[in-house]
Amino acid sequence: MSKGKKFSENVQRFGRSLLLPIAVMAPVGMVLGLTGALVQGYMIERVPFLANETLQMILLGLRDIADVIFGNIPVLFAMGVAYGVSKKEKGISVFSSIISYLILNATIHVWLKSTGNLAPAEEMAQVGQGMVLGIQTLRLDVLGGIISGLLAAWLTDRYYDIQLPIAFAFFSGKKFVPIITTGATIIVGLIVPFFWQFVTKGLISLSSVILNGYIGVFLNIVMIRLLIPFGLHHVWSAMLRFTPAGGTYMIAGESFVGVLPALNKILFDLGPSHESWEMVPQLTRFMAQNQMLVTLFMIPAIGLAMYKSSYAKNKPFVKGIIWTMVLTPFLGNVTEPMEFSFLFIAPLLYVWYVFLAASGAVLLAMLGTGVGYIRGTIFDFAIFGLMYENTKWYNLLIVGIPLALITYFSFSWAIKKFNILTPGREEEEMEHNTLLQEKRYDEVAEIVIEALGGKGNIVSVENCVTRLRIDLKDMHIVDKDRLKDSGTSGIFFPSKNHIHIVFGPNVEFVKNAVDKQL
Repeated sequence: MSKGKKFSENVQRFGRSLLLPIAVMAPVGMVLGLTGALVQGYMIERVPFLANETLQMILLGLRDIADVIFGNIPVLFAMGVAYGVSKKEKGISVFSSIISYLILNATIHVWLKSTGNLAPAEEMAQVGQGMVLGIQTLRLDVLGGIISGLLAAWLTDRYYDIQLPIAFAFFSGKKFVPIITTGATIIVGLIVPFFWQFVTKGLISLSSVILNGYIGVFLNIVMIRLLIPFGLHHVWSAMLRFTPAGGTYMIAGESFVGVLPALNKILFDLGPSHESWEMVPQLTRFMAQNQMLVTLFMIPAIGLAMYKSSYAKNKPFVKGIIWTMVLTPFLGNVTEPMEFSFLFIAPLLYVWYVFLAASGAVLLAMLGTGVGYIRGTIFDFAIFGLMYENTKWYNLLIVGIPLALITYFSFSWAIKKFNILTPGREEEEMEHNTLLQEKRYDEVAEIVIEALGGKGNIVSVENCVTRLRIDLKDMHIVDKDRLKDSGTSGIFFPSKNHIHIVFGPNVEFVKNAVDKQL
């Protein structure tokens, strides 16, 4: 394997590892958003029932419980990255990542204290320091968790089966991993403070472009949607959400690095009555309101265009497929099944789709919209748009409805004009595939393994949110027609001997079935 390909695969693996902590944050964020909205004074005035003392105690209790997750986001990333990146002994990798995160912060504390740089409590925020798990240290935030996770994953894969001399045999194998991780982290913890100032300056320089008016809003959407086929959009989003590239914000006397921590503070703690609420549109212009344009307006419009453009003989069968591709993002925020249905057969149409989405995001920003959190589902619109004051949620309708119409008519024209083979436009009659719908994952797995050339041709199997990612010995013996029988909505080869098979939200169950049979 070439160094370039290996590096690319490692970056993709890292990007996928970010999904696990984000998957936890999304529903917990909805709980925080819902409870945060229902304890606001203006909401209690509108709905007097909410003033019930017991109900308020429950709501505040739920908010405090959920807030624990957001108080320890770097820990989630340490564990998630360690689990996602490591190839061997994932359990010991996660265990070692927590040790690494504790040691990293403790080592930086010792460095700050030894060099006379440990700031007084009232000055910590100004110099980028803070309390992490009771330790005063540099506020590396999510990056600190990522460093610990990557270090633990790398050392686990390298040393999980090491054999030591007989006198130290008890510490061989998996037991050696947390030990070597401790030593390696101490070294990293002594190096990080020297380079942290340069990293911060570099990210701040990058932020000057991304945060520059509406250009950055447009660029952000272009990058996210163009990186989706490569599975790297999570890396880009995490950079904006958790590093100085997303800006540094002073809110109620505290300093917050990245868009998401700042938004967490305002949404879940201070609320619409606080003066800092004026900052919300500045933050949400990089968040889920842009995704809502895609999931709630554009993708339904594309689905309707595909259905209307399909051949009459195929309409009864294609309707179920299109409904699934529309409802999956509408309810679950997963856009890949729809996007992959035309990305590879009509890349210029995908470019047009990206341009429309980015333009809509700019219009939302220009109108001062302040809707949303991480995900772009109808539930998020209801909680973070309708239930909070001063979000200007109606801007999503003002921008989204015309955008849906433009999307529908332009896609309908392009599909028919250039005879794009979107679902339902195949010349042969379609056969209705119900394997995924009926959760017959073992049968799906059998077809996948057979179509890929059998067990002997499969090197490794992984999955992200929507896709199986499989390394093969020989890509030339793959039977694409047989793969279509599995119910997949997309097949492509991003690199030599590596295939992506799109199954949507069912992919994890398919992957488990494939693993079982292998």
